[in-house]
Amino acid sequence: MKFAVQKAWSNSGRARVGVLEFGSNHKIETPSLLLSTRKGLPLFISPDLLSSLPFPDSHLLQVSPFHFLEGISAKTISDVGGLHDVVGLNSNDYGLVAVPRDSLVSLPDCDGSNKFGASFETPGGRRLIKPSDYMNLINSMKPNLWVTLADEVPAWVSQKRNKISVDRTITWLDQCLSAQNPSNVVVLGPIVGGSDVEERRRCAVEVSRRNVFGYWIGGFGLGESRNERSDLLSAITDHLPEEKLRQICGLELPEEVLQGVAAGVDLFDSTYIYHLTLGGFGLSFPLERRTRAIEKDVAIEPIEKAGSDQTKINLRHIIHRKDMSPIVEDCACYTCRNHTKAYINHLLNVHEMLAQILLEIHNTHHYLAFFRKIREAIKAGEFEEFHAMFVKNRREHLAVSSVCA
Repeated sequence: MKFAVQKAWSNSGRARVGVLEFGSNHKIETPSLLLSTRKGLPLFISPDLLSSLPFPDSHLLQVSPFHFLEGISAKTISDVGGLHDVVGLNSNDYGLVAVPRDSLVSLPDCDGSNKFGASFETPGGRRLIKPSDYMNLINSMKPNLWVTLADEVPAWVSQKRNKISVDRTITWLDQCLSAQNPSNVVVLGPIVGGSDVEERRRCAVEVSRRNVFGYWIGGFGLGESRNERSDLLSAITDHLPEEKLRQICGLELPEEVLQGVAAGVDLFDSTYIYHLTLGGFGLSFPLERRTRAIEKDVAIEPIEKAGSDQTKINLRHIIHRKDMSPIVEDCACYTCRNHTKAYINHLLNVHEMLAQILLEIHNTHHYLAFFRKIREAIKAGEFEEFHAMFVKNRREHLAVSSVCA
């Protein structure tokens, strides 16, 4: 796997476009989205429908190694040939990124040895995993990219706990690096430290001294405010090498993604699409880059319509029972080209799983298109205007929806 940052475009701040290359010369431009999976495949989309998603943007998949601790053994995964072969994906076409974030909570480090490892939830209860056990999983799965164990903490913990999280994460990083398979060295070093700017900075400096492919920024989406997040991101990216990949977890909403892009983040792993789909929502926010609306102070007029807040549509709403239009007009996804809101409303009401399949296809297609518009704005030197316009109109639409409700 290779990563390169393309030249910086003027008037885009720290936002940047890069190219991530993997497999048979597949190239994905960043900023981009990692699709959330359960054991290597999207939650509702079957393998035969993966081809309906945009190529090649949809070919980076996030997987949690902890999902494989029960059931099929690490030895079996290794004997089969790795995770690509287990889930039936061509390793030359799809990139798997192993991220150990699944309700991670570390046990107290009673004697300073970090011997307990990480504690996490499984269907069989809470389990512990040491760095050596984790590396056994990684070496058998053979992912394209992987992240070492990290001790993430929420925003409200003490300064002492933030320091412990950084010390523990760096210790685990060194242990994982020493146990890695020489043929699988494409590793991302984790950056933690909670809401403590100094600890975040210390962690970034320490991890940047290690021989890693890039960086995984964790601990976000755990209670920090928007203003806190901006300062924390700056403290981190100021001390990371420009030429290396940066991935972040916990920034899911579109405006949060834009905040991460503005700080110079390249990859985003998110469960946003999954939660929308599970709730029966279809993404519908506009994708046009209307920078002139900012220059002329012209607001995009919101459309008052029940069952919608102008960013997403509640397809369970009774108003869509006889609506024969697609989720989004002119959308090129499989769902919008072949099915109507009325049909999806019916599927949701009778609890048919096809509803989630069709919604996940549309939501994935729409969110990947959002990332494509971000890249276009950066290349055009208009990212800051695009960012401001999107946040302004998003707030206006939500405000109108709350008044109408």
